[in-house]
Parts: sequence; C-alpha cells; structure tokens
Amino acid sequence: MIRDIFFNLSVRSVRLNFLRSVLASVGIVIGVVAISAMGMLGTNMQLEVKDQLSAGANTIVITADAVRMGPPGSAPVSSSSASGVTKNELAKIKAAAGENSSAIITLYSTNTEFVLGSVPGRGSVYGLDPDDITKFLTIENGTNIVGINDALVGSSIASNFNLKIGSRIKLGSESDSSRPVVKIVGILKERGMAGDNVNTDNAIVVSKDWYTNQYGGKDTYSQVNVVVKNIDNITQIESAIDEKVNTDKKTPAVRISDSSSRLATITSSLETMTTFILAIGAISLVVAATSIFNVMMMSVNERVQEIGILLSIGTERGEVRRMFLYEALILGLLGAGAGGLMSLLIGWSVVNAMIGTTAYFFLPASIAYVPAGMLVGMVVCIASGLYPAWRASNMDPIDALRSE
Repeated sequence: MIRDIFFNLSVRSVRLNFLRSVLASVGIVIGVVAISAMGMLGTNMQLEVKDQLSAGANTIVITADAVRMGPPGSAPVSSSSASGVTKNELAKIKAAAGENSSAIITLYSTNTEFVLGSVPGRGSVYGLDPDDITKFLTIENGTNIVGINDALVGSSIASNFNLKIGSRIKLGSESDSSRPVVKIVGILKERGMAGDNVNTDNAIVVSKDWYTNQYGGKDTYSQVNVVVKNIDNITQIESAIDEKVNTDKKTPAVRISDSSSRLATITSSLETMTTFILAIGAISLVVAATSIFNVMMMSVNERVQEIGILLSIGTERGEVRRMFLYEALILGLLGAGAGGLMSLLIGWSVVNAMIGTTAYFFLPASIAYVPAGMLVGMVVCIASGLYPAWRASNMDPIDALRSE
C-alpha cells in the first residue's frame, strides 16, 4: 500500500492540510473514547456484581416480604402479616431442606443511628448467633463475639470512623438518653453485595440475644439463609420449601430467592444502562461523521483540476475513488489510534473512580471495547468518505480542467 502512488497522494493531502485533518479526527477520538470507556465501565460493573453475588451462590434467601398483586391498576401489597419469618415457618423450612442443607442461618436486622465518640452515623444492625458468624463472614481483625455487649463492625464503618478493637459505639438517636453501648471486638473483611443479601460493610453485628433484648422480636427472624450442599439442587430445594411453607399460593407467607434471580435482575439493569450510555457515545460519532464528510468534500473541491488531469491521462475512475478513500482511511487511523490509547487511560480512571477497583479492567470482556470502538470509528470515517470519493471519480475531465 505504501508504494501505491494514490496512497502517497492521499498522505500528501493530509500533510498539507494537517491541522484541518487533525481537527476532523478529534470527533473520531471522542467517539472512540466514549464507546470504549463507557463500555468498559458497564462491563466492569457487571463483573464486580457477579463476583460479589457468587459469594452466596449456594444460599437460598427467605424473607417475609412476599408480594402479591392486587386488582388490576392497583399497587402490589405485602401478603405477609408477620414482620419476619416465624418460628413455625422456620421449622417447616428445616423440614423441607432436610439433609440437603449444610447450614440454616437465622438473623435479625434493622437500620439505626449510632454515635462514635461525638460523630453521628447510620447503618444496619444484624443480630446473629455467634456460632453462625464464622460460617459466612470473615473476621479480618480481632475475635468473634463472646460477651453479651460485644460487636463486630463492617470494613466501611471501620474505615470511615477510624475504628479500632476496643472502640465503643452508642446505638440509637442522640435524643435517646438510654442508648445502649457495644464494644468492638472484631472488624469484618470487606464483603460487598453478596449473594445471600447480607451486606455487612456498613453494618454492626451483634449477638441475637443482645439484639432481641434491645429491639424485641424474638423468634421472628428478618431473614433465613439456607446454605445448600450441592448448588445443582438449589431449584428443587426452593420448590420444596415453597410447597411446605407457602401453602396458600394466593397469599404466600415468605419470599424465596437465590443469587441467580437477583443477578439476572441486576445484570439486566446494568446492561440497559450500558446500552443507553453507548447510544449517547454514538452520537459523538455522528457529529464526527459530519466533520469527516465536510473535510473530504473540501478536499475534493480543492483538487478538482488535479482530478481532471488524472482522469485525462487515463487514470481509472476506481483509482481516483481509491485515492480519496485512502484519505478517509488515514483520518480514521489517526482518530481511532489516538482514541484507543486515550480509552485505556480514561477508561481505567473512570472504572477506578466509579467502582473502586480495576481488577477486571484487563479481562477480555472489558478490554474488547477498545478495538471495538476503534473499528467503529474507522468504519464511520470510511463511510463518510464514500460519497466524496464517488463524486470525485465521476467528474467530467474537461469540466474539471476548466474549473478555476
């Protein structure tokens, strides 16, 4: 291609109008960056969610917030009269799960205000049996709960408030004069949005006895987690629990779910968001196509006599078309190349800022958006040069030579 005289003429045209060519390529750069960076952001978010939910992939989550549909046009309403899973329902769950479960974990939860020294905050409080804590939570520093007033804190609270082992937390609003105090004996490892629907990063974990003494609701659990031995049997176990507990199908007593259903919902939402963002990025390529088209038409108009000379000495019309398509290709290579490099830098920065980790950035599903964006940018450039190239090749040589 380098030895092709028509390619050399295209390079000369770009070089003589270098500033104009660079400005035209800027639109391609912006389009490539928009498509690549936003595509990588969406993919990294999906990979992060999948990784977090996989932590509880073998866990069935049962809550008392089952929803039934009302009459047409009305809003869904809660079908559960209880504020949680009752002791009787728990017995049925255990019977339905049988030997297929490796653990059945009950927990209480609520949201509350708290005070660390003189600094107020807000987060979740989980009440758990201390023996169940180590089954699905990891204590990064300190020890497990032993005393009645012992507590564990999530990584986010510990980081935000600079907490250490031995720190004390007052639970409840500042207007409450009898706020209970718990002592931190351990700090939990960062967990994120796990598949068992328990996010302890911004939470305080206490014993279930302390929780029920403070908030009441003994034997009425906020959530029951059934950890299955074989993940391949999870659907059958869910059906068995549903058959045993939700005897009235019109008004089910509990909602039964696992990470796969939540993952499908979240992934679908993220894919929709990513598609929307990519569509916005594609608008910049439409603007870039207009700019490239304008530059190519200017190039044709400025070189009318040159085109007339080439055609009059026997140059084939296909070769003239090729000369201008080469010029569009060069502009595409400049824009796509610069856009690809900038996509890596900007994409890495955006992913790190929005998600907080770049662990998935260089995985094939993520990095594939860079060559994809570059390819789209080049196709847009070449497509924008098709009409100008056709117009140049179909000029009448005599009329072209007469032009001034």
